[in-house]
Amino acid sequence: MDVMPLLLLVAGSAAVAGLARRTPVAAPLLLVAAGLAASYIPGIPDYTLDPHIVLPLLLPPLLHTAALDSSYLDLRANLRPVALLSFGYVLFATLVVGWAAYLLIPGLPLTAAMVLGAVVAPPDAVAATAIARRLGLPSRITTILQGESLVNDATAITAYKVALAAAVGVGATWGDGIREFAVASLGGIGIGVVLMVPLHWLRCRLRDEALLENTLSLLIPFTAYAAAEQVGASGVLAVVVVGLYLGHRSWQVDFETRLQEEAVWKVVSFVLESAVFALIGLQLPVVLRGLGEFGTGRALGYAAAVFAVVVVARYVWVFPATYLPRALSARIRAREPDTHWTAPVIVGWAGMRGVVSLAIAFSVPAVVHGGGPFPARNLVLFLTFTTVLATLVVQGLTLPPLIRALRLPGRDPQAETLVEAQAQNDASRAAEARLDELLEDPRNALPGPLSGRLRTVLERRRNAVWERLGTVNAETGESADETYRRLARDMIDAERRVFVELRDARRIDDEMLRTLLRRLDLEEAAAYRERA
Repeated sequence: MDVMPLLLLVAGSAAVAGLARRTPVAAPLLLVAAGLAASYIPGIPDYTLDPHIVLPLLLPPLLHTAALDSSYLDLRANLRPVALLSFGYVLFATLVVGWAAYLLIPGLPLTAAMVLGAVVAPPDAVAATAIARRLGLPSRITTILQGESLVNDATAITAYKVALAAAVGVGATWGDGIREFAVASLGGIGIGVVLMVPLHWLRCRLRDEALLENTLSLLIPFTAYAAAEQVGASGVLAVVVVGLYLGHRSWQVDFETRLQEEAVWKVVSFVLESAVFALIGLQLPVVLRGLGEFGTGRALGYAAAVFAVVVVARYVWVFPATYLPRALSARIRAREPDTHWTAPVIVGWAGMRGVVSLAIAFSVPAVVHGGGPFPARNLVLFLTFTTVLATLVVQGLTLPPLIRALRLPGRDPQAETLVEAQAQNDASRAAEARLDELLEDPRNALPGPLSGRLRTVLERRRNAVWERLGTVNAETGESADETYRRLARDMIDAERRVFVELRDARRIDDEMLRTLLRRLDLEEAAAYRERA
């Protein structure tokens, strides 16, 4: 097996994603553009998306990472809008886009058109939320977009299976479709519920074994996905359920495990997200070669029409789904905050498609049940590619200026800092009370300097958040908290250099050096908060 193309893909996509972090352009957009440009470079190998790799090997870890970072409580509080988008909208888009394609494209069978509708129905699980977080959208909109993208792939894959069965001649009735959807959704949720508790129990039993626990963490999404798919259920929903539960309970595992797990999954998600968006752009030569009897001009006309239908259909669904339940239910009006008209405008425009749609499209078989070719398979693949590309580029590039033009209120950093400060104050006082209680026990006797150090640490932690609200240094522009962290880091760097000098002078060995450096690393992590 030639690994060079894979190495080129990973290295190139990681480099472009790193560059994107230093530009105002969102990484998914720059990666797609780089993939498109690279596809025309002589000597670049063909990168054909294999659904047998993308769906079982790339999708589970991406979904698991997103689920770990999601808030179960926020998703539960917004369950109605999330369900209306992830289930209702995907089925609506499948029917509308499929019917429109059937009417617009001469000779395209209705069954093949419905396959196209199911393929392009689900918004991407990464692109929309990545852009939403970067723009600092209100938390409720971000939660809704994230919740939709976690679940909608399962709906789309199920709808695709039903439409494909009809297209290849196996036959599928409405009853078969409903049964398939029920088995996939309820079965996937059931598998996730069955797995989540024992997996969490095993994680908790592996305390003080961070390496084993993180090895288990890497296996969990693949295990949940494979277990569900093995019984005909939705692997997507199984992965999401397990990830949400483990993320909600992550505070119960060892601190070292959490630190390692966060770092491990950041690397995994960074590499996979970078690679899959670059892969989208690299598909251009593959889909163009397969157009066959459909000329590029005609195919581009169909692509523009399908893209327009996709955009309009989302708004046709989003606005009634936002306001109609509130108009019909006094309970919903009392329980949920008022929704300004700008929110559904943003949610409607944030429906970018991604690699899952392309992977599903590539899984369309070349022949039908009777042995003939699948009708317009290459056109379906081309229209999927152009829809993904158009939504990422057109909607992705215009979403930031649209948000600024609508003056949508973003997050209030000062208000969030106040909430954080109050929470830290309550926790620190509880810790101080517990310390007083412990020190009353003669078995916990400590010298005065050490007990004073424990209290100083508590006081420092309590004051750090409040200090971020204080005045800044006129010369450096730093708050007192930022100056403290900078000085602490410089002091730790001075200690680190001495340890290295001692190792080089052979006064300590490398094993002791690693032990001492790890202590400093943990102190630096505590003193110097993570960059946003």
